[in-house]
Amino acid sequence: MLKKISINDIRLGMYIHKIGGDWMDHPFWKNSFLLSEQKDMEKLENSKVNELWIDTDKGLDVMKPDPVTSDLAQPDKQIDQPAPITKEISKVSVEEELQTAKKIHAKTKDAVTIMFNEVRMGKAAQVEEAVMLVDEINLSMARNANAMLSLIRLKTADEYTYLHSVAVCVLMVALGKQLGLHGEELKQVGVAGLLHDIGKMAIPGKVLNKPGKLTDDEFAIVKNHPRRGWEILRTVYQASEPALDVCLHHHERMDGKGYPEKLSADNLTLHARMGAICDVYDAITSERCYKKGWEPAEAIKKMAEWKGGHFDEIVFHAFVKTIGIYPNGTLLKLKSDRLGVVIEQSEKSLIMPVVKVFFSIHSNCHIPVEIIDLSKSTDSVVNAENPQQWELDLEKI
Repeated sequence: MLKKISINDIRLGMYIHKIGGDWMDHPFWKNSFLLSEQKDMEKLENSKVNELWIDTDKGLDVMKPDPVTSDLAQPDKQIDQPAPITKEISKVSVEEELQTAKKIHAKTKDAVTIMFNEVRMGKAAQVEEAVMLVDEINLSMARNANAMLSLIRLKTADEYTYLHSVAVCVLMVALGKQLGLHGEELKQVGVAGLLHDIGKMAIPGKVLNKPGKLTDDEFAIVKNHPRRGWEILRTVYQASEPALDVCLHHHERMDGKGYPEKLSADNLTLHARMGAICDVYDAITSERCYKKGWEPAEAIKKMAEWKGGHFDEIVFHAFVKTIGIYPNGTLLKLKSDRLGVVIEQSEKSLIMPVVKVFFSIHSNCHIPVEIIDLSKSTDSVVNAENPQQWELDLEKI
């Protein structure tokens, strides 16, 4: 949707549709672009431009004012209804939230499995339940996002289709929070993550779960799943625009080489750009019937190399800030000659997470578990390690 805003309301992540005033009043050679660089925002703020048009389908909207602050700023305004009471959500430790997060994760997996199988049998998708599940996920992440994020890699090849959808939902909510989304929009991007792969239910099982390399014809069938999913969801009146958009466009690329419509940057919404990143990250870190998953830190490194053509740069940077350079579940070798697994991200640094230390390399044996926040420790990361090389099962740590 196009919206005229004051220059005072601009923020990074907005898609500038048209800059008001004379073209001599601003330093940009084009009127339409994603505002992704701080220096460009400062140029706009320091220019003679007073207002501009943004496209909220392709980027962020203006920040919504806090209703209490808004009313206080207007003392003469007649207040007919009392301001709604917003219950503050108390933060808890990752250990405290983990059991609740596990129950929500399992409940969501079961619901997605039932929903997707009903779609496979030709029944309508029950989107209302998806919305309620996203509310529960959102609340858990408000208490401690690290608990839910630590569960997204817990999937077998057989469960991939269902748990991949749960993982993308969790990642979309986390990324949305990082980008400043809130309220109904944040809920809908979570629902979009949960439903983005529903079109795979229209693919024959022998193709979808084939352990070997797909033929060209089989790959063509698989590449049709975004459109099939969109066709399924558009018959459900509860399906929101973000869900339809992400379902159809999560395999598009910034350089226009994706599918099914080969859309390039200017035609991809913020929600679609988010979906592309979350989908790829979970796919390449997951165990599949035909390949081993990459370790989280390796996946981030590879995606950083691809981001020029594949991903929106500002959204990718926000994604890295969300899950860290060493995402939860990464095995780290420390300067103290010990091994530890990342359980939480530090608010102070992307490269100094909270680590559960459990193994001495020097002694080649397990040691009493110790939780260390590397941002408050003299210890530091040497590098990320592959658990298979150490013959370690991190799920049992």
